[in-house]
Amino acid sequence: MKVKVVINGITFCEEISPNTTLLEFIKEKAGLTGTKTGCENGECGACTVIMNGKPVRSCIILAAEAHGAIITTVEGLAEKDKLHPLQQSFIRKGAVQCGFCTPGMLMAAKALYDRNPAPSQKDIEEALSGHLCRCTGYKPIKEAIEDAFNSHYN
Repeated sequence: MKVKVVINGITFCEEISPNTTLLEFIKEKAGLTGTKTGCENGECGACTVIMNGKPVRSCIILAAEAHGAIITTVEGLAEKDKLHPLQQSFIRKGAVQCGFCTPGMLMAAKALYDRNPAPSQKDIEEALSGHLCRCTGYKPIKEAIEDAFNSHYN
C-alpha cells in the first residue's frame, strides 16, 4: 500500500506493507533516526512524535493510519543550526544524560506548549506521564521544560 505523510515539512510518499508502524516509516522510509525505538508497545514514550498537533507513540500507530498526516519529529524542532529553546534548555539544565528518552520528552513538551501557553507544574507532569527515564530522576527534565517556557515562551 502507498502512504503519504508530511514529516518536518517534507512530503514522503512510499510503498509499505500494511503492518509497518509509523516509527518504522519514520526511521526506514524517511531516514530520520532521532525518534527512538524503546518498548515497542507504547509504554515508554521514547518514540513520541507530534502528529496533527498531538503527541503520539509512533510504535503503536500503523503508518497507514498516518496517511495524510502532518508529523513533527525531534529533527523538526531545530531551525537549521539553531536548536529549539526546549533543546537548549535540556542541555543547559542537564536534562540529557544517556539521551535515549530525550526525543520523546522533547516532543511531549513541545506539544504541551503548542496547546497551552501557560502550563502549570501539574500540566508538565501530565504531559510527561508515561515517559520513562532511568537516568535523571525527572527533576532536571521538569526544570528544563519550565526554564524553556519561562525564558522563551513568556
